[in-house]
Amino acid sequence: MEITLKIEGMSCQHCIARVKKALETVKGVRAVDVQIGSAKVICDNCKEFGGEVTVEDLIDAITKAGYKVITSTVTSPPTVTSPPNT
Repeated sequence: MEITLKIEGMSCQHCIARVKKALETVKGVRAVDVQIGSAKVICDNCKEFGGEVTVEDLIDAITKAGYKVITSTVTSPPTVTSPPNT
């Protein structure tokens, strides 16, 4: 699952590094891509899809790092189906 977070208050590479480090410490986060103003997080076990990590966990980590999340969007990965046997 991918979560996109719009973040207020980031203005430099140091900010990006702080947010990335904060998100990487959340258990269940597999990958993080942080840019000025936003972060994309890939989770293996997000609660919205039956796991343990919640969007609130990610927002808390960012808030503790000193930044504010403005919006969040959750996207599930596409379902892959096998072709029927013929």
